[in-house]
Formats: sequence, C-alpha cells, structure tokens
Amino acid sequence: MRRRSGTAGLALAVVAAVATAAPAASAAPSPSPAPVSPQSRALAAADQAAASGLDSLAKGPYERYDRQIVTPWVNGLYSVGYERTYRGLPVVGGDAVVLADGQGRVRAVQGATSARITVATTPTVSGDAAEATARKQLTKVDSVDSRRLVVHVRDDVARLAWEIVLTGATDSGESRPHVFVDARTGALLATNDDVKHGTGTGKWNGPNPLSINTTSSAGTYSMRDPGRPNLSCADYSTGTVFSGPDDNWGNGVGTNKETGCVDALFAAQKEWDMLRDWLGRNGHDGNGGSFQTRVGLSQVNATWNGSRVSIGYNNDRNWISSLDVVAHEYGHAIDQYTPGGASSDELGEFVSDVFGALTEAYVNEPAPYDTPDFLVGETINLSGNGPIRNMYNPSALGDPNCYSSSIPGTETHAAAGPGNHWFYLLSEGSNPGNGKPSSTTCNNTTLTGVGIQTAGKIFYGGMLLKTSNMNYLRFRTATLTAAKNLDATCNLYNKTKAAWNAVSVPAQTADPTCTGTPGNDFSLSVSPASGSVQPGGSTTATVGTTTTSGSAQTVGLSASGAPSGVTVSFSPSSVQSGASSTMTVAASSAAAPGTYTITVTGTGSTTHTATYTLTVNGTGGCSGGQLIGNGGFESGTAPWTASSGVITSSSSQPARTGSYKAWLDGYGSARTDTLSQSVSIPAGCSSYTLSFWLHIDTAETTTSTAYDKLTVQVGSTTVATYSNLNAAAGYVQRTFNVGSYAGQTVTLKFTGVEDSSLQTSFVIDDVTLQAS
Repeated sequence: MRRRSGTAGLALAVVAAVATAAPAASAAPSPSPAPVSPQSRALAAADQAAASGLDSLAKGPYERYDRQIVTPWVNGLYSVGYERTYRGLPVVGGDAVVLADGQGRVRAVQGATSARITVATTPTVSGDAAEATARKQLTKVDSVDSRRLVVHVRDDVARLAWEIVLTGATDSGESRPHVFVDARTGALLATNDDVKHGTGTGKWNGPNPLSINTTSSAGTYSMRDPGRPNLSCADYSTGTVFSGPDDNWGNGVGTNKETGCVDALFAAQKEWDMLRDWLGRNGHDGNGGSFQTRVGLSQVNATWNGSRVSIGYNNDRNWISSLDVVAHEYGHAIDQYTPGGASSDELGEFVSDVFGALTEAYVNEPAPYDTPDFLVGETINLSGNGPIRNMYNPSALGDPNCYSSSIPGTETHAAAGPGNHWFYLLSEGSNPGNGKPSSTTCNNTTLTGVGIQTAGKIFYGGMLLKTSNMNYLRFRTATLTAAKNLDATCNLYNKTKAAWNAVSVPAQTADPTCTGTPGNDFSLSVSPASGSVQPGGSTTATVGTTTTSGSAQTVGLSASGAPSGVTVSFSPSSVQSGASSTMTVAASSAAAPGTYTITVTGTGSTTHTATYTLTVNGTGGCSGGQLIGNGGFESGTAPWTASSGVITSSSSQPARTGSYKAWLDGYGSARTDTLSQSVSIPAGCSSYTLSFWLHIDTAETTTSTAYDKLTVQVGSTTVATYSNLNAAAGYVQRTFNVGSYAGQTVTLKFTGVEDSSLQTSFVIDDVTLQAS
C-alpha cells in the first residue's frame, strides 16, 4: 500500500507559485503564465471550501480532505469528491463532495457526517482477530483481499476499526464484502458488499442484426470494444473473451452464451452513449473506462461484483442480457464510481433501475424488444411471475409507492419503490397521456413531468452530490440542489420538489431554497485567454458559452480588434448557450509583430464580451528552447496543475534527479491522479521533442491484463498509454515528436487510473519539451 509523508502531500491547500531563478542570458524567454482553465478554477474553489472546514464539513486539527474524484457535469459544473482522513487514517463514512463552477464559485457542499473525530488510533484487537470475525460473515472464503485500519463513522459516531475485504460466497451466491470490526472491542460494526444482486429483463435486443463494436487483430475478431477501454464480453466459466474468425456473432438462440454476449455488449455500449449524450458523463467509470461482462452465471440472476457484471439465466435458461438488465448492473458500477461510492441498500436498486429506464428510453427499441416502459423484468418471464418491478405503480408488484420511516429497513429491491415512483412522476407526471400509464400520488396532487432526459440530468446531478451515508432524505436535498443549478428560473426545482412531496419524502432543513432569476442570460469565456503566433502560423482557443439563467439560447460569435494580416474565425459561428466553439486566429506573412487585444462578442437575447490577448512574434525564426516550466518538480508546484499529493519528495519512490518528482496512483485502490501544464509551442522551429523519464512499479502479477493505466495527452490527442504491464526497474526515457502542435498553445496531461486492488505507481521526472 502506498504511503506518503504528511509534509509532502499538497492536501487541499491553494499553493502560490514559487519563483524560479532567472534564466541565463542565452536561454530563451520563459513562456507566459498559462491561463487558468475553467476546471482549474472549479477545483481551486472546491479545494479551498474543503480545506476551510465549512459547517457541513467537520474538520479537526488532525484531519484533512484529500481530493479523490473529479466529474465534469453540464453547464460548466464540476463534482469534486473528497476522502476525509484522521491522523492519516481513512475515515469511512466521512467523505464529502463539493459542486463548483468554471468561474471559481462553490455551488453546493455536502458532507457525509458533521461529527468531530477524537478516537485513539492504536488498536487493542489484532488484525488477525478482526479477520477471524470477518470470515464468519461468509459461507465460503476464497481470499482475504486487504486489511487496513480506518476510522469508521456511522450515525455520527466514530470508532477505530479494521476494514477486511474478502472474496467468497454466501448461501445466496458470490460475495465481496467490506467487513468493519471495532479495533478496540472486536465487535462487528458493519458490512458492505461490493456484489449487488440484481434481476434481469428482456430476452434479446433488436431488431436484428445488431451493430456492436468489436476488435480485429491478425485475422481474429474478439468481443472487445476498441473505443471503450475495458469493455468486453466473456464466458463466465473461463473468463475468456469470445473470439472467432469473422465478425458475425451469436445464433439467435437465447441459451447460447455468445448470443447472450451480443445483447450484453450492445446494451453496455448503448448505455455508454446515453451517459455521454444525455448526462455528460465520460464512460461507466466517469473517466473514459468501463468493465467486463461475463455471460454464464449459474443463477436466475445478474450481478455486479465491484469490478465486473455477471449475467445469469431465467427459468427457461435464456441468458438475461437485455437493455435494462445490463444497464441496471452497470448502473451499480456508475454508482460505485461517483462520490460517496456504492449506495446503501436503501437507494442502490432504485439508482440502478433508473439507469435501466434511461437506457431503454435512449435506445427506443420497438416491440417486441425492450421498449421504454418503466417496467423492470417485463420482456422475459424471469421466474414465472411477469415483471419484477413497476416504476409508475410499485405497489402493483408489492413494493411501496410512498416513503415512510420503515423504508430504511426494507429489503433492498422493495426499497426502490419510492425512488422509482419519484423518477416516473418527475419524468412523465401523474397523467402523461399518449398511451403512457397514469400514476397516483401519495398526496393526491397532479404533476406535470419534465421528460426523462431532463429528469435523468436532475437524478445524475444528485448522484454527483452523493456521500457515503446517502438515503432518500439526503437524496431529496441533493436533487433539489442539482435542479436549482440546472435552471435558475426554479421551474425544475419546483417540479423536483413536487415529485418528492408526491412520494412522501419530507422536506429537510438542508434543502436549498429557490426564488428564481428572470430573463435568459449566458456567460462568455475564452480559454486560453492569450496565445502567440508566428507570421504564417495560427493558434486556437475555445470559446465557452454557459447558460446562467433561463433556458438555452442561440449565441452568435464575432471578433474585433485584430490587426492587419490577422484573421479570426469560429467553428461553429453560432452555438447554443452551454456549448462551445473553436476560435482560430491565423496570421499572414505580412502580420506586424506586437501584442494585440482581440474582443470576442457573443450575441443572443443579451450581448457579452470577452478578451483575448494575441502576440505576433518576429518575422520567422525559431524562438524555442525548453518550453516546460519546472520540469524537474523541484520548484514547488507551479505551473503544473496536479491532484493532491502528486508532486512529492516522498522517499518511498525516489526521484530520478533532485528530491521531487510526480507520483501518480500507487494506492492499491480505485484512484485517478492527473498532472498537467499548458504550453505555448512556437512556430518556425525544425525540431519539437517531448521527453520525460518514467518509472513504473506494480504489485500486479499478471502478464496479460492492463489493470492500471497511464495516458499521456498533448491537447486532445493521446500520444502514449502505459500500464502495469510496462513495469520495470528504474526510470525509462520516453520521447515524442510534437511538431504538429507548432504555433499552438496546448495542454500536456498525464492521467493515471488505478483499479480497486493491487497498486501500480507511475512516477514521472525531468519533463522537457525542446523546440530548436
């Protein structure tokens, strides 16, 4: 397990730039300070809010909040999740999430608990004794995956605990529980199982033939998605991804595993697309990645086990890999990879049912396939009793329509009733017409829906404010906060509130208020806000338009103030507010050197102006040299933007030169670390070489599977990907030609993504970008 010293980690402090020594007279001038991106402004605001210990984020002298997960949302908003630590120990049940925007404003703050922590950190119960207690929770134990000391908080009471993660089985099937044992008394405190046992619907998707993305290599095809990392479909019995000599899959027989994989891969790919197009999410894990499906589970069931989806069969032995069963199981994965981690039994099945309904609506299959109908288990007679859940009338199948104080103790599938009912009322209303079913309300009100796509945005916005102790009462507050941030007129807020009232989830003191903002307005930004060109060259920037009140509007873009010989164009030249355009600034050979201010104007129902500073360099020649600032990481953090603790002098991983380096991942748990710097690359040079030294070590033992990955991006292009398979002793120099970016300002970005077990460390030092 990775350990860092308390002084080396940056934690949540907002660190000022550290001045570096002036360059020698012969050296090229340093690049201008990189403009701050909207995401950087949002993260700085969120970090400061977490570090300040606001009332909702209790924080004592031996505690801190470490940034864990950053999820871009819509309208320039960012959900930033934090892990709380006490004297260096993780606080399970103490996490927090901050919603901030690209202008550096905090929109919402939510903490899992307001409890102050004062517990002894020396256990009196041994880890072996705690492990023995944990083992008793399973019928069969295959392995002990991890054991660590934590502070466990439940109902605002903090206790020192051992967290034991096991793999095995209970009487009902596969299990991977996190077992918490009091480290002072030996009492069992809690268990939380990564395996979510769901139920499936559908027989086949259609109409046939279905189009699925597969991979071809050396004349062999495989059911591995080439553009969605880690998404594949395999035989449950062997774990082997299906492959063959051609790209034709399945035979239409429901008992055939390959046919089951056709449906499963199709459904997972369509859910991915829905997440992107409707919710603004990048992949099932939120960071451009996904997970494997295996078909062949010998149960009338389907499951998510914390790292993959398993598909079983119905009573007729047909594999149940239709749209909503697959989307439901991947919904558990999405839930796990949003702030706060996997939801409690009170919310978990409701959350996943919503993702099933959203995917059905997005794909919009015709009958007799899995049509958009807000039923779960309607297409296949899973166990001989028809649908297993009904979202518009849960009581029709024995589940509660309305929330009550007994819901927290209700069986997890039945507990989905009030949430499913709320989502239907928010989407469709109580009497939608057009052949859609009516839905009674618990308070006899009549509601008008907002449409399933908008309801999905509100629901997902609530998930981005989720903490580890989420329940219906807190989820009401989170979705009201999301609705308010999506629509300043309060229309969505009022309808979200009415839907919660209609299923008897009561008002909370933490609920936001919304009074409405009249009008229809937007903000305008240019990122980066400055750039340079050589005569005969060009540079680009992004013009962002963010709706600040009212609904989206068409914004026309224009520019003024460009000098003779310089042209400014936009692609597209008009956008919906909330979207962005690419601005291209091109200089002819006759452009006069100098620095100029270009005014960018956005015109809709109102007009807004932003400025862009353009430097036209001297006529020709190469103004190159070393373009990376602080490439050896010895001069503080600037001008790098990095995840907390990435730039460090920890002795656990030595630097190649000096004392500092950038250390991404290495935790042995699900983790995403980033390191980036904006670089202006001059035109007119003959050589442009990006170089860095990389050391990879890992506890993974596989020689075939890339579990943990490091991607290197220049601008929007991924120039290299490394993984645990590239581990080696010492540092290895990596070099790339980046001449295609001459005359542009781009971001160099390293992203390390680590899965939930066995550490891989990506250590980077001595980064250079030489232009000559």
